[in-house]
Amino acid sequence: MPIVVTDIPTISEEIIARYRPLGVATVHEAQGRLGLMHPEMRPIANGLKLVGRAVTASCTPGDNTMIHVAMEQCQPGDVMVVGVESRAECGYFGDLLATLMMARGIAGLVIDSGVRDLADLRQMGLPVFSRCIAAQGTVKETLGDVNLPLVCAGQLVRPGDLIVADDDGVVVVERHRLTEVAELSEAREEKEAGIRATYREGTLGLDLNNMRERLLKKGLTYTTYADYQKSTNQTV
Repeated sequence: MPIVVTDIPTISEEIIARYRPLGVATVHEAQGRLGLMHPEMRPIANGLKLVGRAVTASCTPGDNTMIHVAMEQCQPGDVMVVGVESRAECGYFGDLLATLMMARGIAGLVIDSGVRDLADLRQMGLPVFSRCIAAQGTVKETLGDVNLPLVCAGQLVRPGDLIVADDDGVVVVERHRLTEVAELSEAREEKEAGIRATYREGTLGLDLNNMRERLLKKGLTYTTYADYQKSTNQTV
């Protein structure tokens, strides 16, 4: 029986604000290299950033009915996450739905299928992340679920989880880990700032990461070009 859940958990604006400056790669690494959607998921334009609570919609191949249903359940700042029951390369979303989404203050869309009207979407500036661009249209006939857990681009997304998306892809943060992962991500950012400053001074990663002895134990060997030729009778 198709179900629409209308009262999913909220995420505080304070938590949302902490994630806005964080990159997908940072969050993914900080939470143990978990939650990253398939790398086919790409923004429709460079420089787009998306952070918000997930409202989930499950669609059937070639049918965007549940996007319309989910639109009503989205609050300002939410991210609509659309999964499709099996792979279908259709244009589920275009400039008309984008117009409605922006009017309702929805932050953006993550969809494990296609979108169309690309030029218009880029001009509108709505953050949209999709697996493909496809002009093929859809119908409005088949029911699915809204705000039940689904799989989108290989990752389980529960309604009320946090979505972070940028040029590097899309990552999901489970709602019960939001504070923990924010703290881990911020600590990672601070650590990387120190590494960056050290690299600017020209310090090698071999030394900064104490790699030399470990690599030698693994068998890494340094030699001169002349000695290499003598030992192998080969040129490089």
